[in-house]
Amino acid sequence: MRHTPVFALTDAAVVAQLIRDHPWATLVSNTSEGLVASHYPVLVEEGPDGSLTLLTHVGRPDERLHELGEHELLVVIQGPHGYISPGWYDEHPSVPTWNFVTAHLHGTPELLDPAENLRVLEQLVDHFEERMPEPQLMRGTLENSAYADRISAGTVGLRIPVERFTAKLKMSQNRTEGSLRRIVAGLEGEGPYASAELAQHVRRANPAVFGEAGQPADLTPPADPTKETSG
Repeated sequence: MRHTPVFALTDAAVVAQLIRDHPWATLVSNTSEGLVASHYPVLVEEGPDGSLTLLTHVGRPDERLHELGEHELLVVIQGPHGYISPGWYDEHPSVPTWNFVTAHLHGTPELLDPAENLRVLEQLVDHFEERMPEPQLMRGTLENSAYADRISAGTVGLRIPVERFTAKLKMSQNRTEGSLRRIVAGLEGEGPYASAELAQHVRRANPAVFGEAGQPADLTPPADPTKETSG
Protein backbone atom coordinates (compact mmCIF):
# COMPACT_ATOMS: atom_id res chain seq x y z
CA MET A 1 0.00 0.00 0.00
CA ARG A 2 1.37 3.38 -0.99
CA HIS A 3 2.75 5.32 1.97
CA THR A 4 1.44 8.87 2.26
CA PRO A 5 2.40 10.38 5.64
CA VAL A 6 -0.66 12.65 5.92
CA PHE A 7 -2.95 9.61 5.60
CA ALA A 8 -0.90 7.12 7.66
CA LEU A 9 -2.77 5.37 10.48
CA THR A 10 -0.31 4.10 13.09
CA ASP A 11 -2.36 3.85 16.29
CA ALA A 12 -2.96 0.16 17.03
CA ALA A 13 -6.02 0.99 19.16
CA VAL A 14 -7.63 2.80 16.22
CA VAL A 15 -6.85 -0.14 13.93
CA ALA A 16 -8.42 -2.49 16.49
CA GLN A 17 -11.59 -0.40 16.46
CA LEU A 18 -11.61 -0.48 12.66
CA ILE A 19 -11.52 -4.29 12.85
CA ARG A 20 -14.34 -4.37 15.39
CA ASP A 21 -16.45 -2.08 13.21
CA HIS A 22 -15.66 -3.95 9.97
CA PRO A 23 -14.83 -7.57 10.89
CA TRP A 24 -15.35 -9.13 7.44
CA ALA A 25 -11.73 -9.75 6.40
CA THR A 26 -9.89 -10.89 3.30
CA LEU A 27 -7.17 -13.48 3.99
CA VAL A 28 -4.40 -13.63 1.37
CA SER A 29 -1.60 -16.20 1.14
CA ASN A 30 1.29 -16.50 -1.27
CA THR A 31 1.40 -20.30 -1.47
CA SER A 32 3.50 -22.77 -3.39
CA GLU A 33 0.63 -22.91 -5.89
CA GLY A 34 0.27 -19.13 -6.15
CA LEU A 35 -1.94 -16.53 -4.53
CA VAL A 36 -4.99 -17.69 -2.56
CA ALA A 37 -7.67 -15.45 -1.04
CA SER A 38 -10.58 -16.25 1.29
CA HIS A 39 -13.06 -14.21 3.31
CA TYR A 40 -13.97 -14.75 6.96
CA PRO A 41 -15.06 -12.72 9.99
CA VAL A 42 -12.36 -11.93 12.54
CA LEU A 43 -12.17 -10.84 16.16
CA VAL A 44 -9.34 -8.75 17.57
CA GLU A 45 -7.64 -8.86 20.95
CA GLU A 46 -5.48 -6.00 22.23
CA GLY A 47 -2.52 -6.75 24.48
CA PRO A 48 -1.37 -4.43 27.30
CA ASP A 49 1.72 -3.67 25.21
CA GLY A 50 -0.36 -2.46 22.27
CA SER A 51 -0.04 -5.71 20.35
CA LEU A 52 -2.90 -7.07 18.26
CA THR A 53 -4.03 -10.66 17.80
CA LEU A 54 -6.68 -11.81 15.35
CA LEU A 55 -8.96 -14.78 16.01
CA THR A 56 -10.91 -16.50 13.27
CA HIS A 57 -11.58 -19.82 11.63
CA VAL A 58 -11.61 -21.23 8.12
CA GLY A 59 -13.70 -23.96 6.60
CA ARG A 60 -11.86 -27.04 5.43
CA PRO A 61 -9.98 -27.39 3.11
CA ASP A 62 -8.99 -23.70 3.17
CA GLU A 63 -6.30 -24.45 5.74
CA ARG A 64 -4.56 -26.62 3.12
CA LEU A 65 -5.20 -24.27 0.21
CA HIS A 66 -3.61 -21.42 2.19
CA GLU A 67 -0.86 -23.67 3.61
CA LEU A 68 -1.74 -22.08 6.94
CA GLY A 69 1.00 -22.08 9.54
CA GLU A 70 3.73 -22.45 6.94
CA HIS A 71 4.15 -18.79 6.03
CA GLU A 72 2.95 -15.27 6.65
CA LEU A 73 -0.68 -14.41 6.04
CA LEU A 74 -1.98 -11.01 4.92
CA VAL A 75 -5.32 -9.95 6.43
CA VAL A 76 -7.03 -7.00 4.74
CA ILE A 77 -9.67 -4.97 6.57
CA GLN A 78 -11.74 -2.54 4.51
CA GLY A 79 -13.65 0.25 6.24
CA PRO A 80 -15.92 2.95 4.79
CA HIS A 81 -14.98 4.20 1.33
CA GLY A 82 -16.45 6.20 -1.50
CA TYR A 83 -15.99 8.41 -4.53
CA ILE A 84 -15.08 12.08 -4.08
CA SER A 85 -16.01 14.32 -7.02
CA PRO A 86 -13.65 17.10 -8.14
CA GLY A 87 -16.78 19.27 -8.30
CA TRP A 88 -16.61 19.37 -4.49
CA TYR A 89 -13.16 20.99 -4.46
CA ASP A 90 -12.21 24.65 -4.26
CA GLU A 91 -9.15 23.90 -6.38
CA HIS A 92 -9.62 23.84 -10.16
CA PRO A 93 -8.77 22.00 -12.26
CA SER A 94 -8.89 18.88 -10.10
CA VAL A 95 -9.27 15.16 -10.55
CA PRO A 96 -11.58 12.79 -8.63
CA THR A 97 -10.31 10.58 -5.85
CA TRP A 98 -11.52 7.88 -3.48
CA ASN A 99 -11.71 8.28 0.29
CA PHE A 100 -11.20 5.15 2.36
CA VAL A 101 -9.87 3.57 5.51
CA THR A 102 -8.12 0.20 5.33
CA ALA A 103 -5.57 -1.89 7.20
CA HIS A 104 -3.15 -4.60 6.07
CA LEU A 105 -2.12 -6.89 8.91
CA HIS A 106 0.65 -9.48 8.64
CA GLY A 107 1.26 -12.52 10.79
CA THR A 108 1.88 -16.25 10.73
CA PRO A 109 -1.27 -18.14 11.83
CA GLU A 110 -1.27 -20.60 14.70
CA LEU A 111 -3.63 -23.51 14.02
CA LEU A 112 -5.75 -24.27 17.07
CA ASP A 113 -6.53 -27.67 18.50
CA PRO A 114 -10.18 -28.80 18.45
CA ALA A 115 -10.93 -27.53 21.95
CA GLU A 116 -9.47 -24.08 21.26
CA ASN A 117 -11.23 -24.02 17.89
CA LEU A 118 -14.55 -24.54 19.66
CA ARG A 119 -13.79 -21.67 22.03
CA VAL A 120 -13.02 -19.36 19.11
CA LEU A 121 -16.19 -20.44 17.30
CA GLU A 122 -18.16 -19.71 20.46
CA GLN A 123 -16.55 -16.27 20.74
CA LEU A 124 -17.38 -15.49 17.13
CA VAL A 125 -21.00 -16.62 17.36
CA ASP A 126 -21.62 -14.92 20.69
CA HIS A 127 -19.92 -11.70 19.57
CA PHE A 128 -22.28 -11.24 16.64
CA GLU A 129 -25.41 -12.76 18.21
CA GLU A 130 -25.33 -10.80 21.45
CA ARG A 131 -26.80 -7.70 19.76
CA MET A 132 -29.79 -9.66 18.42
CA PRO A 133 -33.17 -9.36 20.23
CA GLU A 134 -33.11 -13.10 20.96
CA PRO A 135 -29.45 -14.21 20.74
CA GLN A 136 -28.90 -17.73 19.44
CA LEU A 137 -25.72 -18.44 21.37
CA MET A 138 -23.57 -21.40 20.45
CA ARG A 139 -23.95 -22.84 23.95
CA GLY A 140 -27.35 -21.26 24.50
CA THR A 141 -29.17 -24.60 24.45
CA LEU A 142 -28.12 -28.23 24.67
CA GLU A 143 -29.29 -28.70 21.10
CA ASN A 144 -27.22 -25.75 19.80
CA SER A 145 -24.20 -26.94 21.73
CA ALA A 146 -24.42 -30.49 20.41
CA TYR A 147 -24.86 -29.23 16.85
CA ALA A 148 -21.80 -26.97 17.16
CA ASP A 149 -19.72 -29.86 18.48
CA ARG A 150 -20.69 -31.94 15.46
CA ILE A 151 -20.01 -29.41 12.73
CA SER A 152 -16.85 -27.90 14.25
CA ALA A 153 -14.81 -30.71 12.71
CA GLY A 154 -15.32 -28.99 9.37
CA THR A 155 -13.50 -25.87 10.56
CA VAL A 156 -9.99 -24.92 11.65
CA GLY A 157 -9.49 -22.20 14.26
CA LEU A 158 -6.72 -19.64 13.87
CA ARG A 159 -4.86 -17.28 16.15
CA ILE A 160 -2.87 -14.70 14.20
CA PRO A 161 -0.41 -12.59 16.23
CA VAL A 162 -0.01 -9.41 14.19
CA GLU A 163 3.69 -8.95 13.54
CA ARG A 164 3.23 -5.66 11.68
CA PHE A 165 0.52 -3.63 10.02
CA THR A 166 0.14 -0.75 7.62
CA ALA A 167 -3.05 1.27 7.67
CA LYS A 168 -4.37 4.30 5.88
CA LEU A 169 -7.10 6.80 6.72
CA LYS A 170 -7.63 8.91 3.61
CA MET A 171 -10.43 11.35 4.35
CA SER A 172 -9.44 14.49 2.43
CA GLN A 173 -7.01 15.65 5.15
CA ASN A 174 -4.94 17.38 2.45
CA ARG A 175 -7.81 19.61 1.29
CA THR A 176 -8.71 23.19 2.14
CA GLU A 177 -11.43 24.07 4.62
CA GLY A 178 -13.71 25.16 1.80
CA SER A 179 -13.20 21.89 -0.05
CA LEU A 180 -13.78 19.87 3.13
CA ARG A 181 -17.09 21.58 3.76
CA ARG A 182 -18.20 21.03 0.17
CA ILE A 183 -17.12 17.36 0.32
CA VAL A 184 -19.15 16.79 3.48
CA ALA A 185 -22.12 18.63 1.98
CA GLY A 186 -21.93 16.45 -1.13
CA LEU A 187 -21.68 13.25 0.89
CA GLU A 188 -24.58 14.29 3.11
CA GLY A 189 -26.69 15.31 0.11
CA GLU A 190 -28.90 13.22 -2.13
CA GLY A 191 -26.61 12.66 -5.11
CA PRO A 192 -25.36 9.34 -6.52
CA TYR A 193 -22.32 9.31 -4.22
CA ALA A 194 -24.05 10.36 -1.01
CA SER A 195 -22.78 8.56 2.09
CA ALA A 196 -23.62 9.82 5.55
CA GLU A 197 -21.18 7.32 7.08
CA LEU A 198 -18.30 8.53 4.92
CA ALA A 199 -19.21 12.16 5.65
CA GLN A 200 -18.93 11.47 9.37
CA HIS A 201 -15.47 9.96 8.88
CA VAL A 202 -14.36 13.03 6.92
CA ARG A 203 -15.60 15.19 9.81
CA ARG A 204 -13.75 13.13 12.43
CA ALA A 205 -10.52 13.05 10.41
CA ASN A 206 -10.46 16.86 10.16
CA PRO A 207 -11.05 18.21 13.68
CA ALA A 208 -9.44 21.59 12.87
CA VAL A 209 -12.43 22.27 10.62
CA PHE A 210 -15.25 20.25 12.18
CA GLY A 211 -14.23 20.07 15.83
CA GLU A 212 -13.18 17.06 17.88
CA ALA A 213 -16.72 15.65 17.87
CA GLY A 214 -16.98 15.88 14.09
CA GLN A 215 -19.29 18.89 14.13
CA PRO A 216 -18.58 22.20 12.39
CA ALA A 217 -16.44 24.34 14.69
CA ASP A 218 -18.52 27.47 13.98
CA LEU A 219 -21.80 25.56 13.50
CA THR A 220 -22.20 27.19 10.07
CA PRO A 221 -24.09 24.84 7.73
CA PRO A 222 -21.84 23.68 4.87
CA ALA A 223 -22.55 25.19 1.49
CA ASP A 224 -24.75 23.32 -0.97
CA PRO A 225 -22.30 22.17 -3.71
CA THR A 226 -25.08 22.21 -6.30
CA LYS A 227 -25.29 26.00 -5.89
CA GLU A 228 -21.56 26.64 -6.25
CA THR A 229 -19.88 27.62 -9.48
CA SER A 230 -16.59 26.18 -10.63
CA GLY A 231 -14.98 29.58 -11.01
